[in-house]
Amino acid sequence: MTKICAGRVAIVTGAGRGIGREHALELARQGASVVVNDLGGATDGTGADASAAEAVVREITRAGGTAVANSGDVSDWDGARALVDQAISAFGRLDVLVNNAGILRDRTLVSMTEQEWDAVIKVHLRGTFAPSHFAAAYWRAQAKETGAPLGARLINTSSGSGIYGNIGQSNYGAAKAGIASFTIITAMELARYGVTVNAIAPAALTRLTEALMSGHADILGPEHISPLVAWLASPQSGDVTGRVFDVRGSEIGVAEMWRLGPTIRKDGRWEPSELGAVIPDLVGKAAPNVDISGLAPREAR
Repeated sequence: MTKICAGRVAIVTGAGRGIGREHALELARQGASVVVNDLGGATDGTGADASAAEAVVREITRAGGTAVANSGDVSDWDGARALVDQAISAFGRLDVLVNNAGILRDRTLVSMTEQEWDAVIKVHLRGTFAPSHFAAAYWRAQAKETGAPLGARLINTSSGSGIYGNIGQSNYGAAKAGIASFTIITAMELARYGVTVNAIAPAALTRLTEALMSGHADILGPEHISPLVAWLASPQSGDVTGRVFDVRGSEIGVAEMWRLGPTIRKDGRWEPSELGAVIPDLVGKAAPNVDISGLAPREAR
């Protein structure tokens, strides 16, 4: 079997369980040395347990791979710096960062507390930004030192809740939508250094989603998500950047994101009273919003 990530060094955050664990295992199978990060908390982010990351490391090493554990908080500035430093110290370099760590505190808008909002935004959005900042700083320095493009990879985790919407997840969806935009913008910024930036919006049965997806373990197991991540982490994906991929089971799609639809203009400033005859017609001509599947209600997958 061709190991498409042979010789590469990868960090996977939130890799103690679920999708992140599968990413770490698959990257190791594909020849990468892996830093397995996981705080080891509950699904709502409370608590910590270093054994989660350590168990995945043991699984990788028993299979003949190479890995080290990290139980730091990726949403903490110093913790994120230490994570990137550990990869470089342990393996001499860093080629791939997979931002996967996340929590859930689902609640409708009128019931959500300040703490529930802040906790989810912190883990998902800051927990993507902070490791990415230190990885990008390292890659920029390497590119300036070598004078050549690096072939490094930043892979983020968005969600259908963020790019399509899902009731009861305004905190989670806002964070995941932010990660999708973060992906597009940082792809523009890091291209000069030979770094690609992409994201996945996965649908998989994990401990975070078991209440929503029970009964679909056969087709929505987290192991179906990781082949795409391994490919994005490999040298083969160098021409792909700034994209968000919808992946569920054996199906992979490209999310096309926001785009400008029907438009109208006039010479001069609109009067508010004029818009009643204009806006409903524009909305009627526009494509309908999609549901959590990524499709409009009348479309079939």
